[in-house]
This record gives sequence, C-alpha cells and structure tokens, in this order.
Amino acid sequence: MKDFMIGPAVRFFLFVVACVIWVGIWLTGFGTVHWLLYVPAVFFVFAAVTGICPGMFFSKLLFSKGPG
Repeated sequence: MKDFMIGPAVRFFLFVVACVIWVGIWLTGFGTVHWLLYVPAVFFVFAAVTGICPGMFFSKLLFSKGPG
C-alpha cells in the first residue's frame, strides 16, 4: 500500500483540482453533466483525503511488468 501513497503537496493539488471539477459540475447542474465526469472528481477527493492515489494503482496494474 505504501507504493500508492502521495505527499502533502500532491494531495493539496488534487484537492484543488477536485474542487474546480465539483464547482464546474455544480454550475452546470448535477443532473445535466455526464456521469463519467464524477469519476475523476471522486478519485481526486479520495486521494486528497486518504493519501492513497487510485491513479497510481491503476497505472501500476496496466504498465507493470509481469513475471518473466
């Protein structure tokens, strides 16, 4: 799990980006925006609060070398 932890500066950056996305969703209308826009907004908030970055988890799943 330690491989997926992020530092305080990155956590703050992700929090600010999440706030901008949420404000954009709010200004557009929660019922109007496509559901896919909620995915990065939730991931960024989750990473900012917990320090665990889902993006790093998925990138390691996709790009890590397998056995052999």
